Amino acid sequence: MAEQSKKHVEEPAFLSKQISRRDVLKIAGAGGIGLALGASGAGSLLTMTNLFPEATEKDKKNDIVPFYGAHQAGIATPMQNHLYFAALDVTAESRSELIDLFQDWTKAAALMTSGKPVGEVSGNDFLPPKDTGEAEGLSASNLTITFGVGPTFFVKDGKDRFGLKHKQPRELKELPKFPLDALEEKWSGGDLCIQACADDAQVAFHAVRNLIRIARGKATIRWAQAGFQRSKQAASSKETPRNLFGFKDGTVNPDVNNPKEMNKHIWVQLGDGPNWLVNGTYLVVRRIQMYIEVWDRSSLRDQEETFGRYKASGAPLGQKDELDPVDLKKKRADGQYYIPENSHVRLARNDGTEKILRRSYSYADGMDQKTGSLDAGLLFMCYQRMPSRQFIPIQARLSQNDKLNEYTVHRGSAIFACFPGVKKGGYIGESLFE
Repeated sequence: MAEQSKKHVEEPAFLSKQISRRDVLKIAGAGGIGLALGASGAGSLLTMTNLFPEATEKDKKNDIVPFYGAHQAGIATPMQNHLYFAALDVTAESRSELIDLFQDWTKAAALMTSGKPVGEVSGNDFLPPKDTGEAEGLSASNLTITFGVGPTFFVKDGKDRFGLKHKQPRELKELPKFPLDALEEKWSGGDLCIQACADDAQVAFHAVRNLIRIARGKATIRWAQAGFQRSKQAASSKETPRNLFGFKDGTVNPDVNNPKEMNKHIWVQLGDGPNWLVNGTYLVVRRIQMYIEVWDRSSLRDQEETFGRYKASGAPLGQKDELDPVDLKKKRADGQYYIPENSHVRLARNDGTEKILRRSYSYADGMDQKTGSLDAGLLFMCYQRMPSRQFIPIQARLSQNDKLNEYTVHRGSAIFACFPGVKKGGYIGESLFE
């Protein structure tokens, strides 16, 4: 046994020099990577991490999304692979404390989105490192960090908390309770929100973790949710991502590259409300649990008529391609509408004027203890210029008649006003505190 153990800890000769991915594949073909390493289990997995060189400096520079600009990143930015979203409650008691927090957050966010730590990862042995360190050596991974404030940031329990009540926008108020809502406090509300999106899950988590750490004594976490979509490695083409029901989600979105359309539907304009929010937007978040086991037992035809689209192509029923116009008047030979009257597409579209920018991620959180089924679904997120004219009327229709309600339930709900962008030398939220 002693001789056997010795063989397992000896380093194979080929590990003494750097090898390429192609070399590894050759080794695997010759008898498997695990056999070539002469090891198994966790030890072999740890050794494997040394086989591939780190991303080059050129690679790291190509996946940086600028933090500074007229609008916050993470809204019109192409969707990244991963999300980590957190809602927080403010514990600070003064405006000066809040200003300090937002200034510190701005500095930290600018560093992390450029692929840098928020401070020394190692330094004084007798003090905690300033950066938690799990993103050390990783690229920025297209990290974006987006900040917002909720209704209770301004007024809570009837109290004008920081003398900012007069700056609370009319649009920033708690969403109405919709029919069939089964909202839980542990997934709802929040004074502040942080949305971190990145092409690496660890980079996204690291961002939120360090921002919450910086907020210690001024804000505490209320709820958080990790999310994902299909990765760019799995699908290099820019196809519309699919939700956990297997349908494309986000086909009809405003053109983020069209300033006129974005100003009309997404960015807050002069005259909409308080000027501090101009070039910002409103974010609605809904945690929607999907009954995927029930869905998986329904027929393909029932699934397609529930959504109003073909599952494979994403095309509206009665049409050929995903981006073909939705024809709500088109009928089949039997006189029935191709797109049923209680389908998700028909009710969401209505007359086509209520556009929102959907930026949703799937989630999977193990098992639902109440039902024994999978706790999985969609963290629905949408941005808009005026929730009262966009999300709220859309959801009012869906909550009444949407056939999709048979397979989903809304567990969480929140609304936030997302600040405009920030210039170098300024800080996020500066327009509110001026």
